[in-house]
Amino acid sequence: MRYYRYTGLIIIVIVFGLLFVPKIFDRIANNAQVESNRSVPAKPLAYLKLNGEAKKVPEFLMLNQDSLLIGNEDLKGKVYLAEFFFTRCPSICPIMNKNMKILDDRFGDRADFGITSFTIDPDHDTPHVLKKYAEDYGVKSQNWHFLTGKKSTVYELANAGFSIFAGINPEVAGGFEHQGYFALIDKRGYIRSRVDRFDNPIVYYSGLDREDQEVQGVDMLLEDIELLLKE
Repeated sequence: MRYYRYTGLIIIVIVFGLLFVPKIFDRIANNAQVESNRSVPAKPLAYLKLNGEAKKVPEFLMLNQDSLLIGNEDLKGKVYLAEFFFTRCPSICPIMNKNMKILDDRFGDRADFGITSFTIDPDHDTPHVLKKYAEDYGVKSQNWHFLTGKKSTVYELANAGFSIFAGINPEVAGGFEHQGYFALIDKRGYIRSRVDRFDNPIVYYSGLDREDQEVQGVDMLLEDIELLLKE
């Protein structure tokens, strides 16, 4: 009787192993794959559409911190980022450029990558001031352009060209208000972004540190820039 009991127990163990162990290994493998890829966008980066057409960055030509004229032609064939800031900003700009520095440290040595930081305070932010600002941030890359130009041109580019709000407001700290967004542009000059869970483009990436988000804008950009560089 004892022999038959042990034989029956062995048969049960074998059957359990045949039925369930493969499923356990599959679950472990799948969970590991999901965990490692959870922050990678599942779909190609979207184009921003305006009246059914993909939106491109409008034409611009401005002086950088080295007093060199930089425009669309200089960025053709590059994946690049755009932001609007000002050097005397006491609020969000230091956070934005701390995060932008992370991206520049990662990609700044590449010939097919660039950054354009447009000042919304061009009366003060001359090339000399922008040069000092870049040095204070430890910017060594030749591909990060701090740009200044005619005030009306800068504001037209921000508000109409990118639809990133910038304005003069004497009642706020620093005298200017603007949105802390980064725009991502592909090698052909089109504005691109990942989509949300409803398949809508997120449009722009937050340049700020958001406590309500597990994955920050800079984390998304580290992944999405890689995707565009391979296109």
